[in-house]
Amino acid sequence: MLSGLLARLVDLLLGRRGGSLHARASCAATVLLAVVVLVGSYLAVLAERGAPGAQLTTYPRALWWSVETATTVGYGDLYPVTLWGRLVAVVVMVAGITSFGLVTAALATWFVGREQERRGHFARHAEEAAEEVYSQANRTLHERFDRLERMLDDRRGGSSP
Repeated sequence: MLSGLLARLVDLLLGRRGGSLHARASCAATVLLAVVVLVGSYLAVLAERGAPGAQLTTYPRALWWSVETATTVGYGDLYPVTLWGRLVAVVVMVAGITSFGLVTAALATWFVGREQERRGHFARHAEEAAEEVYSQANRTLHERFDRLERMLDDRRGGSSP
């Protein structure tokens, strides 16, 4: 049941259905980070249980430590003392740094894309205006040439060569 739910969640987040790539990437990174923080907290409690000098002995304390580690705040008030606890800390750190980096990159890409759309829209309007000016000038020249030809034909007596 849990694996089916996770598979559907991954398919929804990374699939081709709806939403922009930016939003899907940000959502996927956020969900992954939340899972790592929650599971990492639990694993840290298991790893630290019974160790001398261990501070991560309850889930709420470990959850606080996991959040501050993932966000790279790192107050230093809580930290793992066992090898397994430190390995969990490395995973939480990497997941936090990666997730925030992905979200930041997705937001930056979205902003750049919006600016490019705006500039493209402006360029299309400028191009359409230039084409209209060109068409108007072309029509005006044709009208003048037609008028000149008629005037020349009238001077020649209406005969055409």
